[in-house]
Amino acid sequence: MPPFAHDTADNSPPRGGTLEPVNERVHIAALLPADSPRVNGEDERHTRVLSEVDIELPPIVVHRQTMRVIDGMHRLRAALARGERTIEARFFNGTTEDAFVLSVELNSGTGLPLSATDRAAAASRIIASHPHWSDRWIAEVAGVATRTVRALRRRATGDEQRLNTRVGRDGRVRPLSSAAGRRRAMAVLADRPSASLREIAREAGIAVGTARDVRERFLRGDDPVPAQQRRAAPEPAPGLPVVPPRKTPALAHLRADPSLRFTELGRTLLRLLDAHSRGSDEWDRLAGAVPAHCAESVAEAAQACADAWHYFAGQVSRPDRRAG
Repeated sequence: MPPFAHDTADNSPPRGGTLEPVNERVHIAALLPADSPRVNGEDERHTRVLSEVDIELPPIVVHRQTMRVIDGMHRLRAALARGERTIEARFFNGTTEDAFVLSVELNSGTGLPLSATDRAAAASRIIASHPHWSDRWIAEVAGVATRTVRALRRRATGDEQRLNTRVGRDGRVRPLSSAAGRRRAMAVLADRPSASLREIAREAGIAVGTARDVRERFLRGDDPVPAQQRRAAPEPAPGLPVVPPRKTPALAHLRADPSLRFTELGRTLLRLLDAHSRGSDEWDRLAGAVPAHCAESVAEAAQACADAWHYFAGQVSRPDRRAG
């Protein structure tokens, strides 16, 4: 492969957007400077070397929507130094965020390498624009160690993980932790000990292999979550296992309780409980109505609501309250 080749290994970007298959001759005056991952901009010595090389330089890569250079600013400046008015270009169609990711990958793999500072800064930016990407994927694109991405993400977002899943480069969605799914599986087993592994896995949202491990732990009387995961994830409130959504007869009794019905805060609580009392079928219908473009935001908001109810349930069920 020539030293200035700009294609990725599989000839296609592993993100949103597409590289057009045919190169075009473009007027240099129509192009905008790159949104470069190079913190200090282009290297003048490298540009000078390219301008003095008596060969045709490979095509640059340009973002079709903005006409901004994605890869090839040194080649572009070398062409200007040669007095050329047009340059061979290949166009990328996609978002500006995906264009930057492509720029990082192309600059990391060929041509003048990115510095360690450039790569770390690029990884931080990709974490912000693609938070659902796995640490390993971002590390591969930016050319840094996975532990570096992990540290940068923690520094940017704190210890709190805002997403429950990440997407790997292979396109598969993986949970950050299977602890919640394991506890759901344990709840299914407690309710239906004869349930098949496939049924447990489907209802708990975990792999069949994980369901098998949970069942073995259930039979031994062990915690469904391995010790290492328990240390990494907060424990649920005692006596409050995570179970599939269901309607509870307790709400009917609460509605009839005068201590709740005839106080303002009690009525507020009943209204909130009633609003969230839905069976799994109804929640599935609501989930099916969520547009794809806002699915992550809805999931984040729903998780925040779940966390609030989890906290409230823990407060209500505190031993000191029950003793009173």
